[in-house]
Amino acid sequence: MRCLGRIIVLLMMVCMIFGGGCAKKKVTPIGGEVVPPPAIQYPQPQAPAPSMTPLPMEMPQVQGGPLGPSAMVAPGLEDEIKIFEQNDVYFDFDQYTLTPEARKTIGRKASFLKVHPELTVQIEGHCDERGTTEYNLALGERRATAVRDHLRILGVDMARITIISYGKERPAVQGHNEEAWAKNRRAHFDVMGG
Repeated sequence: MRCLGRIIVLLMMVCMIFGGGCAKKKVTPIGGEVVPPPAIQYPQPQAPAPSMTPLPMEMPQVQGGPLGPSAMVAPGLEDEIKIFEQNDVYFDFDQYTLTPEARKTIGRKASFLKVHPELTVQIEGHCDERGTTEYNLALGERRATAVRDHLRILGVDMARITIISYGKERPAVQGHNEEAWAKNRRAHFDVMGG
């Protein structure tokens, strides 16, 4: 959702920058007489050809999550996406190297993404509560990057993947023990669109 907000702000800034230079100017010839600029002729919209079939108005949707209630998803894909998002990639304490189990999880995710090339994902890097905020943000980014890079090796198009780090700010499990910490040291996938 933050990414969408940044894109909207960026588009508004571009419109303001380029829109400001489009004011109409009066042309004054050498004789001093003001000549208005020529009128612009805009093409008239045409009605669609009657042979076109209208698209269905309702399609299955994923409820909640980053896709939101308005995202269109193919029938039956909703459950597959939920399972895909629920399986996180876990890391050892203070590490961003991939364990053999992490590589297996990423391999399953790569297979899913290859079967569904219409989907884009965001990989979130997370840490446990120990360490400073700055340190954990950097470690979370390295974790997300390691997962993204392994997906690239497995043949997933990098244009479909974004990464973000939340550090220790969004724990999956509350607690101050190794069991909770182990579940918070993770890379989480969110399907962003399709």
